Amino acid sequence: MSYELTGKLVAKYDVVQRTATFKTREFAVEKTDDIGGRTVTNYVKFQSVQDKTSIIDKANIGDEIKVYFNIKGSKWEKEGKVNYITNLDAWRIEQVSNAGTDQTAINSEYMEPLDNFSASSPEAIDDLPF
Repeated sequence: MSYELTGKLVAKYDVVQRTATFKTREFAVEKTDDIGGRTVTNYVKFQSVQDKTSIIDKANIGDEIKVYFNIKGSKWEKEGKVNYITNLDAWRIEQVSNAGTDQTAINSEYMEPLDNFSASSPEAIDDLPF
């Protein structure tokens, strides 16, 4: 199941090579909500893995972004102790457009996804006949 969250990018970290074949990268998003006239701010840390570690490269600290993610959980046991770990695995990011000051416009208009192929890559060339 896929989820999404829109907020302000407040931190992004370097890629960490966990093993010879596995790498991760983390970033944090600030999400502010008005609940009953009270402003509540939450900070949500995401991780991206393998080929998705570069999806945050084009976003800058302070940018409004929309993060698409999956919730993954695992059970870890060591020396008779059990621990449960939950990860928010980001797989796509869009930058929120700042066109207009209306809150509805800000939340409903998005720029091109930040994880698209660059125009210089051969995969990005449009070879459709129309």
